[in-house]
Amino acid sequence: MTYTMRVLLASIFAFAFFTSYSQNGQTMPNIQLKDVSGKNINTGDYSKNGKITVVSFWATWCTPCKKELTNINDNLLEDWKAKYGVVLVAVCTDNSRNVPKVKPYVSGQGWEFDCVMDINEDLKRALNVVTIPQTFLLDQNGKIVYSHNGYTEGDEFVLEEKIKELASKK
Repeated sequence: MTYTMRVLLASIFAFAFFTSYSQNGQTMPNIQLKDVSGKNINTGDYSKNGKITVVSFWATWCTPCKKELTNINDNLLEDWKAKYGVVLVAVCTDNSRNVPKVKPYVSGQGWEFDCVMDINEDLKRALNVVTIPQTFLLDQNGKIVYSHNGYTEGDEFVLEEKIKELASKK
């Protein structure tokens, strides 16, 4: 491996590390978005709800994003709500051309969580989300305490361990 390749790889790893940990301690910014029904949502309210909150950035064209949200919804979310009072919000980053596909997709999946539209990617930029899927975990005080980029089958169980840790600190 050449020196240039090593420097490039080191830079990529440093950037990934920085972006995944730089948000820790931050709260959700106050950005006005709409949910799939057109209702106005202030994203900062998720930092004020007093609950453990999972925020997952996704898009209709992103297969790993959809797989992660479906796995959480189908296998874990009801338990998380019952045991830990978890709130899940999916932040869709589809552009205005794809927005008409979102509500039918969400309805067809039977997702039982908030889904908001970040058409202009204002929230995505505010939280330094570079690629999706990107998942954030907010503690009961609304602070970002964990962030994960990408999705591999089973990552939802790592997230659940983080949720358990937060619930035990209550």
